[in-house]
Amino acid sequence: MGFVITKSDSSLFTYRQGSDTAYLLLYVDDIILTTSSDSLCERMITQLKTEFPMSDLEPLSYFLGISVSRTPSYMLLSQQKYAQEILEWAGMSNCKPAATPVDTKSKLSADYGPQFQDPTKYRSLAGALQYLTFTRPDIAYVVHQVCLFMHDP
Repeated sequence: MGFVITKSDSSLFTYRQGSDTAYLLLYVDDIILTTSSDSLCERMITQLKTEFPMSDLEPLSYFLGISVSRTPSYMLLSQQKYAQEILEWAGMSNCKPAATPVDTKSKLSADYGPQFQDPTKYRSLAGALQYLTFTRPDIAYVVHQVCLFMHDP
């Protein structure tokens, strides 16, 4: 169809022809398609439907744990539901929020405190928190600190 794979992401494809531009993100059996015009979008969807069975779910609202809200001037990406699921999984859904989730002046060490009981759960939670930083860069520092101890939680 004329799409070219991007160098930065093997699941993202771009299409450019004249003033027409399209981006296609492919993840397993899910596709996000955005185009520079409605007519191009309709043509692309029609052509994709001739290649394989698919359904058009219309405007994007939720994808891979990220909810999408639209206004006339912007799109808001949120992982609030995903964050709540992480808190529940970690048994922390009743914890109080903090403006800064860690003391940035403290020095953590592998010798401080007891070992985490379930290293597999620790690593899974750390990975989930890393994914959450896509829409919550404000927690990137504390997530990095958590990840420093993946080898020995």
